[in-house]
Amino acid sequence: MENNQSQNSYHNKAIASLVLGIIGVVCIFFGYSAFVGIVVSIIGLVLGIKVQKEAPEGMAKAGVILSVVALGACALVLVACIACAGLLGFAGWMSL
Repeated sequence: MENNQSQNSYHNKAIASLVLGIIGVVCIFFGYSAFVGIVVSIIGLVLGIKVQKEAPEGMAKAGVILSVVALGACALVLVACIACAGLLGFAGWMSL
């Protein structure tokens, strides 16, 4: 019975990692919400790596891959949004 609960716990963590990776990927498309995507992706990455070490599972692997892709893309989008806002502010200042 205890072994079944342990397996169920790993399965639930793998699903959570996958869902958090998907949420991170969705956050890529919403500009400044990329910050939320970075946080969610880090949490999904940690959960997925923990499950991979304890009991390797396909969903955990997919969650890790999605989280890594989302983390990189969200960081890139966030930097691009900040750079764009900075350039717009600079262009407004230059027109004075």
